[in-house]
Amino acid sequence: MEDMVEGWRDERGDVPGWVLITLMTAGLVATVWALAGPALGDLFLSALDSVTGG
Repeated sequence: MEDMVEGWRDERGDVPGWVLITLMTAGLVATVWALAGPALGDLFLSALDSVTGG
C-alpha cells in the first residue's frame, strides 16, 4: 500500500498526457478554422449557388 502512495506522490505535479493532447488538438482545430473558415464558407456558397442555379 505504501508503494502506491509513493507512486502517486511522484506524479502529483504532472499533467496527464491526454490533457495535453486534447489542448493541442483544440488549438490546431481553432487555427485551421481561423485560416480556412472564410475560404471554405465561400466554397460552400459557390457550390450552393451552382446547384440552385442562382
